[in-house]
This record gives sequence, C-alpha cells and structure tokens, in this order.
Amino acid sequence: MTEPSTQDPERPLILTYAPAAGRAALAALLALDDALAQLLRTTSQPAVGQLRLAWWRESLAKLDSAPPPAEPVLQGLATALLPLGVRGESLVPIVHGWEVLVEVEEALDTLALTRFATGRGSLFRAAGIALAAGEGDPLEQGGQGWALADLARHLGDGTEAEAARAMARPLLAAASGVRWSRNGRALGALVHRARLDLAVPLTAPVPVGAPGRVARLLWHRLSGR
Repeated sequence: MTEPSTQDPERPLILTYAPAAGRAALAALLALDDALAQLLRTTSQPAVGQLRLAWWRESLAKLDSAPPPAEPVLQGLATALLPLGVRGESLVPIVHGWEVLVEVEEALDTLALTRFATGRGSLFRAAGIALAAGEGDPLEQGGQGWALADLARHLGDGTEAEAARAMARPLLAAASGVRWSRNGRALGALVHRARLDLAVPLTAPVPVGAPGRVARLLWHRLSGR
C-alpha cells in the first residue's frame, strides 16, 4: 500500500457536516480507521500484523467493561463514541476488515474484497448510531463503497486496484443517489468524496481540496444529494 497524503483539507470540512453532539465521535472513528491503516503500512510480516490487529480487537471489546488503556485512539472512542450508544464490541468487525489484507497472501479476489468492504465499511454503521442518522441513509452501501474506493487508491494501478474500483462504483452510485438525512450528511459527504476519487485515474493524484470538489461537497451539505 502506498503512503497517502497527510494533507487533507476536505476531512475537517466534512466533520463540520456532522451534528455537534456526534462530531467528536465521527472524528474518533476515523482516527481508528487511520490507526489501522497505519498499522498495515508499517508492518511487513503478516504474523506480526495479525498479532497487532489482535491487540486492537481485544482492546476495542474491552472498552465495554473496562477503562481504556493509555492509547489516544481508544481513549477518544471511550470518551466520544461509547456514551452515544455504540459498543466497543461493535467496532471489532472494522479490524476484521483490515485483517483481510494481512491474511491474503495472493492477489485480492472478489471474496477477499467483499470481506474487507463489509468489515471496514461497518464503520458507517457505528457512525450512523452516533450521529443519529436517518433510517433511509444507505449506511451499508456507502460504507462498503467508501472502503473499497479508498483501498483502490492505495493499491497502486494494478488489477487489484481496478477490481476494488469496479466493486465500489455500483455501491457508491446507489449510496449517492438518495437524499441523506441532515444528521447523516457527513457520511454522505464521505460517499460523494469517494465517488469523486473514482473519477480520477489511478495514475493521477486526487485533487484534494480543488474548488470543484469542495463545491460538490457543499452542495451535498445543503441538499443532502
């Protein structure tokens, strides 16, 4: 996986779309996703990666019954997310999703990509609870499409990346074709951003923060579309 840019002016903008009561919770969930992505980028041995991911699984589950350890991401989840009705155990599938990239020694096939998308994409379900998103918000499709589109950008320009993009397109098309509730629009903005990313060739950098992209996100904030 290639190293993503650390400069992302769009994320702080998207976080402002979340209701104030759930904004810190969404930020904490995205920080968890960032931490797991960083774990994989800095682990070259699969066995070590699985051990590190096992620690995260156990630590997330323990949030339901014990204070968090001295780890900023876990402390953020305990402080901002759990009081909103999201259990630490419900976050474990996110780790399972990332673990697919460690378990699969050969090329990522359709089954592996589906498992990854289902696991990592469950972040949207947890966020939906924290944000009190609308019942009609397509959290499952949006989360899976978002997960696959992001993965594709970090797989390079080979067949695995193209397969991830092909799976992401219909999911993102469905998730962006409905009107998101006001409380769910931060997640809808992540969906629209992922779809904008898919429009950029894998060999070209994503124009993060470009006026046209920001304008599209702002329109979603106003309209839910």
